[in-house]
Amino acid sequence: MTTQTPEKLYEAEVKQADLDHHTPTAGAMTGHIVSNLVILADKLQQIKWYVKGMNAASLKQTIADLLQQAYRQKDTMGSVLIDEALLTPTTQKEFTEYAMLQENGRNKYQNADWLVDDLVHDYDTSNLFVTRAIKLAEKEDRPVLAQHLTTLLGENNHNIAFLQALLGKTPREGLDEEDDED
Repeated sequence: MTTQTPEKLYEAEVKQADLDHHTPTAGAMTGHIVSNLVILADKLQQIKWYVKGMNAASLKQTIADLLQQAYRQKDTMGSVLIDEALLTPTTQKEFTEYAMLQENGRNKYQNADWLVDDLVHDYDTSNLFVTRAIKLAEKEDRPVLAQHLTTLLGENNHNIAFLQALLGKTPREGLDEEDDED
């Protein structure tokens, strides 16, 4: 029995991840989701620490709840990938490379409405990857992964609707292209 070194195992992982990301798979797409959740958690932490205004106390609690949810979602999705014998990103380099969400130190100086609106758009962007990953998981006959992704989609949709309500908007207002054309 030949034992591979950690270096060889990691080299094979990097090669497989590169291949998966050039030919989208459910695993690769879910890796993007995990990375987005890491960036989302960082943004939520920043908001929790810096949000100001008359409703700051209640908003901080809402953000704290969303932060705990993001941590749970990241852990769950990473675990499901491992259970499915797929790769999950685990380093800051990978999170940065695979995430589509953007963080910015300047955001802490924005007002609460701007921060909430930015979160709405982050959840909406995340859903682009979630819906694509669901389709790929179904195509690849990975029902457990598809189920977890569907749960994530439902939670994201709920968060969008809740945050939009805080802004006095309907759930999809300002998000769908059709709304922008009216």
